[in-house]
Formats: sequence, structure tokens, C-alpha cells
Amino acid sequence: MPVGRIPVLDVSPVAEEGRFPAKAAVGEAVPVRATVIREGHDALGATAVLLRPDGSVHSVARMVDIAPGLDRYEARLVPDAEGEWSFRVEGWSDPYGTWAHDAAIKVEAGIDVELMLTEGELVLQRAAGRTGEDAMRPRDARVLLDAVAGLRDTSRPPLARLAAALAPEVREVLDRAPLRDMVTRSRAYPLVVHRRLALTGSWYEMFPRSHGATYDEATRRWTSGTLRTAANQLPRIAAMGFDVVYLTPIHPIGTTHRKGRNNALAALPGDPGSPYAIGSPDGGHDAIEPTLGTFDDFDAFVARARSLGLEVALDLALQASPDHPWVTEHPEWFTTRADGTIAHAENPPKKYQDIYPLNFDNDPEGIYAEVRRVLQVWIDHGVTAFRVDNPHTKPLSFWQRLLADVNASHPEVIFLSEAFTRPAMMLTLAKVGFHQSYTYFTWRNTKAELEEYLARVGGEEAAWLRPSFWPTTHDILPPYLQQGGVPGFAVRAVLAATGSPTWGVYSGYELVENVPRPGVEEQIDNEKYEFRPRDWARADDLGIALLLGRLNEIRRAHPALQQLRDVRVHPTTDDALVCFSRHLDAAHSPTGRPDTVVVVVNIDPHHAREGVVHLDLTAFGLPVDRPVAAHDALSGDTYAWSDQVYVRLDPMVSVAHVVHLEHPHGAR
Repeated sequence: MPVGRIPVLDVSPVAEEGRFPAKAAVGEAVPVRATVIREGHDALGATAVLLRPDGSVHSVARMVDIAPGLDRYEARLVPDAEGEWSFRVEGWSDPYGTWAHDAAIKVEAGIDVELMLTEGELVLQRAAGRTGEDAMRPRDARVLLDAVAGLRDTSRPPLARLAAALAPEVREVLDRAPLRDMVTRSRAYPLVVHRRLALTGSWYEMFPRSHGATYDEATRRWTSGTLRTAANQLPRIAAMGFDVVYLTPIHPIGTTHRKGRNNALAALPGDPGSPYAIGSPDGGHDAIEPTLGTFDDFDAFVARARSLGLEVALDLALQASPDHPWVTEHPEWFTTRADGTIAHAENPPKKYQDIYPLNFDNDPEGIYAEVRRVLQVWIDHGVTAFRVDNPHTKPLSFWQRLLADVNASHPEVIFLSEAFTRPAMMLTLAKVGFHQSYTYFTWRNTKAELEEYLARVGGEEAAWLRPSFWPTTHDILPPYLQQGGVPGFAVRAVLAATGSPTWGVYSGYELVENVPRPGVEEQIDNEKYEFRPRDWARADDLGIALLLGRLNEIRRAHPALQQLRDVRVHPTTDDALVCFSRHLDAAHSPTGRPDTVVVVVNIDPHHAREGVVHLDLTAFGLPVDRPVAAHDALSGDTYAWSDQVYVRLDPMVSVAHVVHLEHPHGAR
């Protein structure tokens, strides 16, 4: 492409020259940036243009200079429907801006006074007289023509005549509908727009077999919980404000090399095995473990969840037990070793003797067709989200094709990438189509680590990778939570729920289950290998369930917490006090009012900490010359905060402030 008269360079968010579309959700304000330059000293302007899937113009936003001296411009675009959108940036010469700059200097200095005023008349007349698509609204044209009359009024001093053309109402009109010469367009770049749940939501993970499981002391045998008994937990989960209930695999479990309790190599009679060892004579990924029930039971579970406002997510683990029908029907889908045996899964020194990984080299088309068929089975039964186990161990080209195919016919279906792997792989999985991604949040514990990570996931990567913050999973119990007790679990819940618009907890978090299996960052008596019925009445005494519910309630009440981009970290004087904020201005808020939430967390779960928080109130459009009302959504207290706030947090009382700053009525 020719560079054009007003070059538009380095447009973002763009990956690989548009090879991978940037992401947005319906109603999300997407920051579009570009470098725009021109020769000489005349003024220029820049505009971001949002294009609907059919290519028509949806909206236009005037860009502002966000880096004076570096010619970097930004505007926010807000799509209002799902689909394959696009955007472009236009650079242009600004005749009014050029004249206004020069006239202000020359008329003040008495240089070419009448000439400058006459040139202003011509510019404003041209702007007011535009026709066709560029025609101004009559009332806006009237503002400009009134300014022309002011310029012509020779009964007034030159500076007064000039003031009529530089008045705020004139600038406002021409900011909204500028006079543009020599317009230069960038190419259009892709922007895929998903439904809101792809950006913001709360997930709750459960093993259905544990809920309702019973133990017979006489026979020393367990009876599995079922999908019907698990459905009895849905009102409790919904009452805590979760949006998605995520089920670990519910498929038949193999018996060959079945693992016992705590990953023991030999299972005892009655041990249920790992649900990730998928497949038995009862079926594979398209079947249900008989002890859990039938598809009628699953449909009833989904219906009950939906009646409570919950969507159902299912684990997609593309691997097989030695007993899976695929092993005999499609041995080419696996790796055969030199001795003729099929290779089991390994992550040396770890071995997973009960699992065969898929080999995508021999029959990629056959594997693709089968996985697509399996997904359709569950979509037809009401599953609207999939948590994908270890996607980084499968080809990226496979995921790019599969996710695009599902999206084409079922755009409502969301895929969450469970890939604790190298950053480049995590980001590329997001770029090829995963809606959400697990992150390193679980291991970011210090103040410096948290501040850096919050800034990272809310920065440029946010155009592709939507982080899902999980304090624990069924595979991970980090040292911080092993040692932090109830306050530690509260700290990580607050950070997860407010640090990202999407977060999740693993069942049992409410009970502060923090005892590790010796030598590993994993719970003892792990639910992956045994039944774990729980006494949920204990959760009321610990207070974590109440906190989870309150956090989800706060998230729903504040649009600022439902956005990913533009998190702002604020300095504190104590190395255990972490402060960050999320702000949404009135123009992009669904309520029409600005929304500012400030979170201050004491990350030391054992000691009270105190210090001063330095807030950048001007960044929120708030005054610094008088106190601001600060409403703590956790405690219900209201404070008078300034740009320097003393904070003391005792983990035995409260680990955090989640504060809503009150904006003056009519604030933008």
C-alpha cells in the first residue's frame, strides 16, 4: 500500500498483519491506537472507524494524542453485536486546527490580523456547508455560522472576533464532525466480537461423583454420587453468584492401570479411578460413566442449572485410557513404541500409565472428524463452554480449524484453554481461537509479581488473551494457600475476582482445603482419584462462601470490574499492600455514569499491615482539592479519601478494601 499523504502506521491491536483477529466482547470498549504523522507543521487528526460484519460503518471516534511528541493516537470503539467485525484508522489534515493554532499566535501579536480572520471565515464556512455524508446537523452548522458572523463583526476588537471562532462550542462541533482534507486510510483489520460471558464470568468447578457419594462402613465400599445428586448442589452454587458450573470429565473410566488414592499405581477394589483416564467398554468421549447416570440425567442437570441462571461447561480432555474404543478401532491415533506397545502419557519424571495421548501425525483428518462429532454431541445436550485440558500438547493448526468450525455454527460456545506452559504458546493458543486462558496468577504472590502481572494481562496482550484467574485447581495447591489459612484463601479470592473479569474456584475452596500431598503442590486425598463428599455447613463458619458470594455480587454491580483493559497499579508504602484500580468513563459505561473501583489488599495473611496508598485521582476525573466519598463494598463502610490514603488491614478482620469512588453528578 502507498504510504499516503498522512501516513497511518503501527495500528493496534493487530497481530501478524491481521493474521489473527483481535478480540472483543459485546459492549466492550476496545482501545485502537496508531501512529499518525505528516510533513511540516500543519495540524492533523486521526479517526478510528468500526466496521460491521457486512463492511458498513458502525461508528467513528476521534482519536486523541496519548503520547505528546511521539504522534501516538487512541480512541475507543464499542461493538454492539457478535460477529466478524473490523476496524481501520484514518489520518487527515485538519484545516481548522492549523488555522486556530496560527491565528491565536498572529492575532495576539498583531500580525496579518485581517487576513487571519478572513481565512478563519473561509474554513468555518466550508465546514458548515458540507453536503452528502459529510453534511453537518443544522444546529451544528448554525454554531459555525454564528462564529463566522463573529469573525466578520468589525465593531469588535480583533481578539474578541477571534474568540468567537475559538469558542468551546465551536471546538466541540469540529471535534465531533471535523473538516478533513487529504484523508489517508489504513487497511481494515479483523476484530472478532464474542458474547459477554467470553469476557466476564465466574466459574465453579466440581466433580459430580463426589456430590452425594456415600460410604458403607460394613462393606467398606463407596457408592458414587450421580448427576442427579450433583444437581442438588446447583442452588448453593447459584446463590454464591457463579455464572458457570464446570464439570470435570463425566465419561466412562478405564480399569487398565487404574490409579488408586493419591495417584497410587495400584487401585484398590472400589477406587473410582481418574476421570481423565477416559474410555471403557461402556464408551468413550461421547458417553457418560454409568455410575453417574444417563443422558436423561445429564439433560436434567443442564435444565436445573439453566433455571438457576447457570451455564454448564464440560472438560474436554483429548486422551484415552487403554480401554477406550478408539484404541482398538483406531490404533493409528496413538504412538506405537519399538516393542509394539502403545506409549502412555509422560511428563518426565511423571508417568500416566492409565492414559494414552493422541498422535495427530498419522490420521489428522480422522481425529479431527471424531473430535468435532464429540463436541457436537455435548453441544446438542446443552453444553455452552468447554475447559480444554492441556491444549498445548496438540497441534495449533488443529485448534485453529476446530474452534473456527464450532464458532461458525455455534458462536455461543466458549473454549477455556488450560495451558500452563510457555508464554508464547499460551498467547498463540489465544490468538488461534481460544476465548479464555488459564494463567500464571496462581503463582504470582509477592507485591512486585502481582503488580507486574496485573499490568501485563491488562495491557496489549488483552486484545487476544483473556485471563481466567484461579486461586486453585484440582491439580494445583500453591504454597501460599498451604500456609495462609482462612486469610490466605480470602486474599487470593479477592485478587482473582477483582484482578480479572473472569475467574473461578475449585469445589472445596469454601472449606479452605489446604493440606498438600507430601512433596507436591497438590491436595492430599485428591479428588481426581477418590470420592470427596463434603460437609458444606462448615463453610458458613469459615466465611469464605459468604466472601465468594459478595465478590460476585460486587462484580455484577460494577461495570469497571467487567472489563480487562486499563488496570492501573497505585504505589503503596508497605511491601504487603497491593493497590490497583479499574475505571470506566461515562461515555463507555452502560449506566451512563463513570465507575471507579479501587482494590487494596494485604497479601500478608499472618500480620496486620499499614501504609499510605497514593491514588492518581486525576486519571479518574476526580478532584484532588477535596475529599472523595469512598464506599467499601466489602465492609459497607464509607470513608473520605484523598490522593493519599492511610490504610490498615488486619487479616483477622479484613484482608482488603474494595472501594467504589463516588463521582460528582454529571461527571464524565
